[in-house]
Amino acid sequence: MSDQFVGRGSQIAKSGFRNEDDIINKFNNWKSDKDAQEWLKIMKYDLNEIEYVKAIKISKEKTDVQVQITVKLKDAICAENIQVKLVSNKRGFNQIDKRWINKYKELWSIPDEIVIILKHYTGEELPFIANPKDPRRMFMNEFTDEIQNKLLDFFNTNKVLIISDIIKGRGCLAAEWMLVAWKLENETKWGLYPINQVINHFSQGDARITGRGNIILGKVTIQRKGGDSGMRTSQMLQFKINPADLFH
Repeated sequence: MSDQFVGRGSQIAKSGFRNEDDIINKFNNWKSDKDAQEWLKIMKYDLNEIEYVKAIKISKEKTDVQVQITVKLKDAICAENIQVKLVSNKRGFNQIDKRWINKYKELWSIPDEIVIILKHYTGEELPFIANPKDPRRMFMNEFTDEIQNKLLDFFNTNKVLIISDIIKGRGCLAAEWMLVAWKLENETKWGLYPINQVINHFSQGDARITGRGNIILGKVTIQRKGGDSGMRTSQMLQFKINPADLFH
């Protein structure tokens, strides 16, 4: 990680915050809130030139908070899209995306043979081997080496696209920044990072299969969703990152 990247975060918060609403309030009170002032400066705004700031919550998008900034003597309103990640420990893995395999197939043009592998992995398709570790699904290390290599080749070939989509998203509400707030005991630490640098960070490393039979892509964990009291939604595919990793 570059010094420039580290320099954009790892700041002790001037006051605590617990959720997106607190962050919205901080931006909306930017004239007196020291954290919000630091965030605006990281975004390259001159505080003396800001006329008005309005922050709003965004739902069901990669952007959690949109900050609209009016600059003095200019007609345009700037909008900054921020994804917020709140973590409470150093290993606080955070689900970044989850969908049905067919949705990912549409998004990334996944070949049919890879789709079938992933569906056996999540349990949409039952195991085709004798005595699987779990009768509901297959782990990646239960497939042949040839099948594993085909899957890894797909993820390695499409790594940048995949990690960009699961972290940044697409369209007008794609995230441009990631704000990570880490609350540990009585201390809150935050980091504000340009989303492309976040993508680069979590893209480091090739795809591999873990000893437990899951998939790692760069620094992203890919798993069967599980849980949900055994409901069908447990068969979705999920992507997880550890936002606190950006502090190190």
